[in-house]
Amino acid sequence: MIKKILVANRGEIAVRIVRACSEMGIKSVAIYSDADRHALHVKKADEAYNIGSDPVIGYLNAHNIVNIAVAAGCDALHPGYGFLSENPELAEICARRGIKFIGPDSNVIRQMGDKIEARKAMIAAGIPCTPGSDGNLADLEEARQLAAKIGYPVMLKATNGGGGRGIRRCNDEKELVGNYDRVISEASKAFGKPEVFLEKCVVNPRHIEVQVIADSHGNVIHLFERDCSIQRRNQKLIEIAPSPQLSEAQREYIGNLAVKAAKAVGYENAGTVEFLLDSDNTFYFMEMNTRLQVEHTVTETITGIDIVQEQIRIADGQELQYKQDEVKYRGFAMEFRINAEDPKNDFLPSFGKITRYYAPGGPGVRMDAAIYSGYVIPPYYDSMCAKLTVWALDWEGVIERGRRALSDMLVYGVKTTIPYYQEILKHPDFRDGEFDTSFVESHPELNNYATAFPPELMAAAISAAIAAHEGI
Repeated sequence: MIKKILVANRGEIAVRIVRACSEMGIKSVAIYSDADRHALHVKKADEAYNIGSDPVIGYLNAHNIVNIAVAAGCDALHPGYGFLSENPELAEICARRGIKFIGPDSNVIRQMGDKIEARKAMIAAGIPCTPGSDGNLADLEEARQLAAKIGYPVMLKATNGGGGRGIRRCNDEKELVGNYDRVISEASKAFGKPEVFLEKCVVNPRHIEVQVIADSHGNVIHLFERDCSIQRRNQKLIEIAPSPQLSEAQREYIGNLAVKAAKAVGYENAGTVEFLLDSDNTFYFMEMNTRLQVEHTVTETITGIDIVQEQIRIADGQELQYKQDEVKYRGFAMEFRINAEDPKNDFLPSFGKITRYYAPGGPGVRMDAAIYSGYVIPPYYDSMCAKLTVWALDWEGVIERGRRALSDMLVYGVKTTIPYYQEILKHPDFRDGEFDTSFVESHPELNNYATAFPPELMAAAISAAIAAHEGI
C-alpha cells in the first residue's frame, strides 16, 4: 500500500488531497513557494518543503518536485489540477524515479492533451465529434476554406490548450481573419506551441461532462454527469450534478459514451469526458481532462464515492471498489467557485488580506477552502480561493440551500463572487433548470445587485474591525 504521497500543488486542492491521505493513514508531503509559506496546505500536511522564491516556477519544475518526493521517501505523487497535472513529462519522470503517478499513463495524457489526436481517437471509437479540421491548420487560407465549407460560426482552438484559453469564436470570415494570429499568439504564450485547429461552433450549447474512473485491471465505470453550463469566458462558475436538463435516457446514453471513450484510449485513474449538447439534443465530444476536476465535489456528494481516495487505490494497483450497477446517485449537488474577484468591476481579481472569514455550515453543506482569517490571498495564482458545495433531495431544495449557504459564508477584506451567485440563483430561467453556456453573457443585469452593507451584518463587521484592531 502507498505510504507517503507528495502533493504537487497548492491551495484548496492540496488541502483536499492531504485530508484524503489522512483518512487513509497515508503521510502527506506539501511543497510551497515563499508566497505560500503560510498557506493552509502547508499547515495541514505532515511535511512541507520550500520550492523557491518565485511564486510560480517552483510548481512547474517537474524534475525538482520529483527529487523532493524521492528525498522525502515518498512512494507516490498526486498532481491535483492545474500546474503540471496534465503534463506527460511529470508522469514520465515519476516512472523513471520509481514514484507512482496518481493519474493516467503519460502516453494517454499526451494523446488526450493534443486536441487533434483526441478527436482522431474519438472518431475511431465512434464517439460523435463536431465537424472540423483533420489536423493542425497550415495557415489562414486553409482556415478560411474549411470555415466556408462547414459553415459559420466556427471555433479556433489551441491544439494543446485547456482551461478556456486559446479559444476564439468566429462568426464570419472577417472575425476569422482577425482572430487567427491572436489565437496563434495565445497558444504560443500559454502552451508553448503555435498549433491551432478549427471546428464547427455549437451555438449556445449545454456543457455536460461525465466523471469516469478506470483501474489497471480493465474495469471502467462512470459516476454520472455534471452540468457546467454556467460559465463566463469559458471559465466554469457553478457546476451541478446530475444535470437538471437531462432525461434518464440521455443520462444513460452519455454515461455509456464516456465509458466507451475511456476504454478506447486505455484510460486509467480518474478523468472527465466533456461534451456539448446542442439545441437538437445531439451530444458532441469536446475534450477529455486527464486529471481530477475542480468540480469533482458534486459527483462525490451525489454518489458518496471519494474520488481522490479511489485515485490513490487505483495508483496502488487495486481494483475498483464498485461495479457500474452498484453506483447510484441521490438528489442534486451544486458547487460554487468562490473567486476573489469584483463582479461589478468586470470580475477583476481582488487580492489582499482576509480580515475575517466565516464558513457556512448546516445540513448538506461542504466547504473546500484554502483561506482563513488573516490569510493574505497572493496575486500570483488563480483567483479561486474556496469551493462551496451544497446538496438536497430535489432541485428546488438545492437552490434554496445554495442561497442560504452563500448567505452564511462571510468573507471580509476582499471582494468575492458570492453576491453574483445569489443573483443567478434568483433568476427564473436558472430556477426552471433552463440554461446554456450563454446564460451569463445574456444576463448582464446579474451585476446590478445592491452593494449596501446589510444592516443585520453591521454588528458582525464592527466586531470584526475591533477584533482586528486589537489583534484578537
